[in-house]
Amino acid sequence: MVNRSTPSQSSNSSNKEKPDKAQAILAGALQVFTKHGYTAASMDRIASAAGVSKPTLYSYFQDKQGLFVALIHQLTQNNSQLILSLPTEPDLQTPPEQVLRQMATAVLEEFANNPALLTLMRLIIGESERFPELAQTHVREIIKPLMERLSLYLASQPQLNLPDPVVAARIFTGSLVHYLIVQNIMQGHDILPLERDRMVNGLIQLLTAGGAM
Repeated sequence: MVNRSTPSQSSNSSNKEKPDKAQAILAGALQVFTKHGYTAASMDRIASAAGVSKPTLYSYFQDKQGLFVALIHQLTQNNSQLILSLPTEPDLQTPPEQVLRQMATAVLEEFANNPALLTLMRLIIGESERFPELAQTHVREIIKPLMERLSLYLASQPQLNLPDPVVAARIFTGSLVHYLIVQNIMQGHDILPLERDRMVNGLIQLLTAGGAM
């Protein structure tokens, strides 16, 4: 007896296969980027690690840079969703200090619990001179939308009394990035020890001090 699948069954099977292959490619790319760095991470190596052919790899990702950025998108998805879901209208229910503390803690926890993110951050910083388009793509596609949303949120909360929400957003994110670089990437946790909660609390107090005046 011939087993014939219905069109819907074939479609469901095809739709399931696509995400599975994309995830396999991203997992293979993470393995290769982590082990070999950005320069030596060839598409051949990534295809081999992902268990797919090169034509299949290129059918999902046009080039290595696009694949790298997609991987960053995937690894930062939780934090990105948190920031992009911020309201842009006055929120009288949830105090801004609570929102900002939750966000800062989530970002630092995400990096602390995901060494791959720190590795990719090192790669972006280390390769930014040789591959400026990689760093610029990262800024344009990932950092810029998040900064814009955070700035809109800060501007929409009059109780903060911030003279320049864009600068405040830079201070907030810049402080977190500096903390991660010094404590984790540059291995400065024993030289300049600073507990995460103390860092977050101090940062929130700085940003909300204007509203208390």
